Formats: sequence, C-alpha cells, structure tokens
Amino acid sequence: MPKLAECNRRNSRYSVRNEEPMRGKKYAVLASLILLLVCAFGTPRRMHSRDAESPYPKMAPLDEYLMDRDAEIVLARSAAPEAVSRDATVLVLGRHGYETAVEGKNGFVCVVERGWMSPFSGDDALNFWNPKLRGPVCFNPPAARSVLPLTYMRTEMVLAGKSKEQVIDALKAAYEKKELPPLEPGAMSYMLSKNQYLTDHAHHNWKAHLMLYTPLIDPAAWGADLPSSPVLLNPQFSGAPEPIRVFMVPTGRWSDGTPQ
Repeated sequence: MPKLAECNRRNSRYSVRNEEPMRGKKYAVLASLILLLVCAFGTPRRMHSRDAESPYPKMAPLDEYLMDRDAEIVLARSAAPEAVSRDATVLVLGRHGYETAVEGKNGFVCVVERGWMSPFSGDDALNFWNPKLRGPVCFNPPAARSVLPLTYMRTEMVLAGKSKEQVIDALKAAYEKKELPPLEPGAMSYMLSKNQYLTDHAHHNWKAHLMLYTPLIDPAAWGADLPSSPVLLNPQFSGAPEPIRVFMVPTGRWSDGTPQ
C-alpha cells in the first residue's frame, strides 16, 4: 500500500487545481479525500502484504524450530565468552516456551532466540517465521530482568498460535498495565557466536556484536549508522511496540577469541 509521504506528494498535485473553475475544485477535493482515505486505511494492511512477500509467510511446523537439547545448550553458551557463559543460566526452547536447562550463578542468561524476535513489520521482518534462524544471545543481569521477559512473552504467545497483531496488542496492554518490567540501566547482551544463523544470505552468522538497550532516544545521540561509526541501530523493538532502542557494536572477534 502507498506510504503516507507518497500520499501527501500525490495530494499536492491536486492543489494546483485551485485556479480551475468551481466544478474542477470540487472534483479535486473529492479525489484528494479519496486518496487520503485509501492511504490512511490501507496502511495497517502493509504488515500482511510484507508477510506475503516473504519466503516464510507463516509459522512452520513447530518441530522445525526445535533443537536437540544438548546442542541448544552449547549454542546458547557460545553467545558469550566462556568466562561469562560457564556460570550463566541456560534456557532451551520447549513446545510451550523456554525452559531452564542449566541453573546459573552469575546472573547472566544465555538463550537461542528464534525468528519471531525480529521486528513485526518492514524489511527486517521477512525472517519472522524463518525456522532456520538461531540467535544465540547472553543477557547480562539487568537485561535478563528487563529485556528477557519480552522473549518469554513473544515466544509463549507465538507457540500458542497467536498472530502478529495479537502479540502486538498483548505487548501494548502488558506495558500499559505495568505487567512487563521497565528497562533497567546498563542492560546489554552478547551475540558473539560463530555458529549463529541470522540471515539466509551468504554470511549467515553476520557479525559478532554487543547489543546495548536504551529507552527510546534519538539514534543520532549515539551517532548510530553514521559514516565510519561503529554503532549500528538494530530495529528489533524501536517502540513497535516495545519502548526500547537497541544499538549494536561489532567486536571483530567471536566468543572463542578467533578473529571474524
């Protein structure tokens, strides 16, 4: 569907008709209103059109998202340096949500996220249902308390058969009712696994990187995505609907210390 900006550009073409006779003005105004209505009411359906364009337009059979339990523990721990992950709690995906496979003692939590932790719409949402995606991530204690609950909630709702729209509505309601914790200062996570699978493109493991979580601030305040800046903006949440901004900083080394 057309974007609102495009609608406004098209609408501006009708304004030149103000110099035409009254009858022409009426037709111009009518056409302008129709176009704006199409744009306004058509925009929410963009999520469905993007899903239709994706090679993964809907959820695959659950078994395609599951892993061997021991292999998933190893993959989850590979998200962070061994000095961090060896004493971390490790989660594995079950049929109804994440389960604790290993109890840790340092406050970190390592987990392998699936595609449904991607943005809900836009180009970055094309892999939302991709059953091949495996995102090993190790949350530090503040992130484990205030960001990980989003992974739990999204996952449990998806596995219960909820649609994207239903998950979005539930997240909004949970924040409004304060059922989800506010973001804690210092929240961050490691994504340093050499074996992560983040895209179907040539470099499946993309880059080893840290993720830093902040409130919804202007990315320019971090110099994100500027030429030669090491800080990248991750569109994972960005207020749609989670009120969290995610910045990434590539490290150049995997969790085992080998260069990328």
